[in-house]
Amino acid sequence: MAGVASMRSAGRNSALGHMLPVVVCIPHTLNRVILLGMRFIDLIWLLLSVCFFVALCVHSVTVEAGGLRLNWVYNVFQDLIRYGKTKRNLQRPAFLHHFDVPKRWFVHFYTVSVIWNSYLMVQTALLDQPFPVWLQSTISFLTRSTAPSPEGEQLSITLGQALLWIHSFRRLLECVFVSVYSDGVIHLVQYGFGLSYYILLGLTVLCTEGQREHTGLLKEDVFAQVHWYHVVGLMLFVWASVHQHRCHVILANLRKGSSGTVVSLKHGVPHGDWFQLVSCPHYFAELLIYVAFCITSGCTFTWWLVVLYVLFNQTLAAVLCHDFYHKKFESYPKQRKAFIPFVL
Repeated sequence: MAGVASMRSAGRNSALGHMLPVVVCIPHTLNRVILLGMRFIDLIWLLLSVCFFVALCVHSVTVEAGGLRLNWVYNVFQDLIRYGKTKRNLQRPAFLHHFDVPKRWFVHFYTVSVIWNSYLMVQTALLDQPFPVWLQSTISFLTRSTAPSPEGEQLSITLGQALLWIHSFRRLLECVFVSVYSDGVIHLVQYGFGLSYYILLGLTVLCTEGQREHTGLLKEDVFAQVHWYHVVGLMLFVWASVHQHRCHVILANLRKGSSGTVVSLKHGVPHGDWFQLVSCPHYFAELLIYVAFCITSGCTFTWWLVVLYVLFNQTLAAVLCHDFYHKKFESYPKQRKAFIPFVL
């Protein structure tokens, strides 16, 4: 018995010996993440990117597996990744309809964004005093890191806030005065995520500043802070925004008559501008707008993660929309890609 006990003890010691390096590596791995500057805000955007990449992969693998449509897990998954017209032909259990909210509620996203970012801009650019304690604590939590905070980025932050506000305000005006909504729906989870998303995005702009104490961003000479990437980012933002607006007008005009009044809520095949190249040029323009945000920030690591998230998010939405067009319209242009011209 003593021999057996000795063998068991040796086995446990051996197992612990194998586990010890793993346990020891965990804090080293966390330290490496911190040393690389992976702040909490970075982890959030990385996690969102991974989630939408996985969703894109799962959809691509299961889209041809017709038998899965009888699986409630598959139905819930499809219900969560689709909205608007891509949800119309989805066979959903009755209980999922209880989570539907009108797609026209998109306007709430941009309303929240305009109000929230207006408040942040006032705090950042106009008030010559520190941020409120709760805002300082939030930024400190999101940027907690041993990596040094960047200096001299006041213009990048102010310009980033201004571009984000302009983008949100333009989209708000388009939702109210341009877009023609049918009875399309989005999931309640998508609605909640959309509201939270623009709150997080506004904070992300401030996180460029790191943990440096804020005492007003317009004290220093603004022109001395101008870099080439501010100009390039601004030009790209304007170019992409103009094309996105044109695409939204084209989509709205599909449901309007020559007098500008709404005559139908049916879907049609859009033509003109970037629609000659891709099915969802407004999504491609959205990606370019976020690339412009990234460039304006000085191409920071955090904003590249935001761009990565937008890439996977908009790719998934574009693929679903592209499939919808091909299934609904037999004569749909075969040469069009889904999202990125000549690529995807």
